[in-house]
Amino acid sequence: MSRTITALFDTRPDAEAGRQRLLDAQIDADHVRIHDKSTIGEAGYSSPSAPGMWASIQNAFLPDEDRHIYEEGVRRGGFLLTADVDADEVDEAVRALEDVSLNSVDIEERASQWKSEGWTPPAAGVGLAGAAALAAGGREPSAETKTGGEVHIPVVEEQLAVGKREVERGGVRVRSYVTEQPVHEQIRLREERIKVERHPVDRPAGDEAFREQAVEVRASAEEAVVQKTARVVEEVVVGKQVTQRQENVGDTLRHTEVQVEQLGASSTLDDAYYRQHFDSAYGTAGGSYDDYGPAYRYGTQMRGDTRYQGRQWDDVESDLRSDWESRNGSAAGSTWEKMKAAVRHGWDKVAH
Repeated sequence: MSRTITALFDTRPDAEAGRQRLLDAQIDADHVRIHDKSTIGEAGYSSPSAPGMWASIQNAFLPDEDRHIYEEGVRRGGFLLTADVDADEVDEAVRALEDVSLNSVDIEERASQWKSEGWTPPAAGVGLAGAAALAAGGREPSAETKTGGEVHIPVVEEQLAVGKREVERGGVRVRSYVTEQPVHEQIRLREERIKVERHPVDRPAGDEAFREQAVEVRASAEEAVVQKTARVVEEVVVGKQVTQRQENVGDTLRHTEVQVEQLGASSTLDDAYYRQHFDSAYGTAGGSYDDYGPAYRYGTQMRGDTRYQGRQWDDVESDLRSDWESRNGSAAGSTWEKMKAAVRHGWDKVAH
């Protein structure tokens, strides 16, 4: 099964150097390509319906985010080196591109840099038109639409989708080869030698003394005989052990909330009531009703909020203070300590 390995470079000479390293590793030159702006164009990011430059890179099994990072690198003037390799060539090709002398780009580090500068990768499935709109406006089109006399405000929430992808975690190469080792053994060998001795004697000779005769005596000896036999004394078994592990993946999901404020005919009466209270409580202290009016209305509004229904003022005061300060900042004229009493009065009015 073929796979495609990828590497991003900032300059063409660096990409050409990486290509040469692959050729030196016996990777077929027809399977090694360099992609740049002139070969992929500048139409935008790829999508399932419009794969863009990935249409010619069939075996690059990358998640959409990684594809968009490579595309962004090429769009910014980089050069993408790809090589289609067989399964038995993957390790050699990866080692060739991991050479420290090559100035390949760390895409995770580069993506973090771009994101810190304001770049946002398109969401999965965003095609050429969507990417062009994002690039032109810096944000997606507004989700608020108006039909006739109605205004549609969508409530949006993010959902977490956790997937898996296969990554290389190293491996092992086992090879066998023949070595020679001198061996010395000792053996005892028996050897016979012929010994002829003459001894002077003096005894009478018989009638057979002058009979001719011949006697043969042969000597023998042992010699070493070397014989070698091959035996299997050990086996090396290479395999893969598969284990399962559970990993907790955490993130933060956003959602929008729509707050509905009821406005009725009583709002005019409420305003008159608040003005009367203002005149009696704050009129002599300076300031104007326009300063305190938002505080009265805020207390009334929060009393009707579903988050605070059934709760007492002492239970919600800290929450209301945080919300008020996030809305109004720390302006001297609208601090919580100054407006708290007015907010409490608006809160209590609804309670009664």
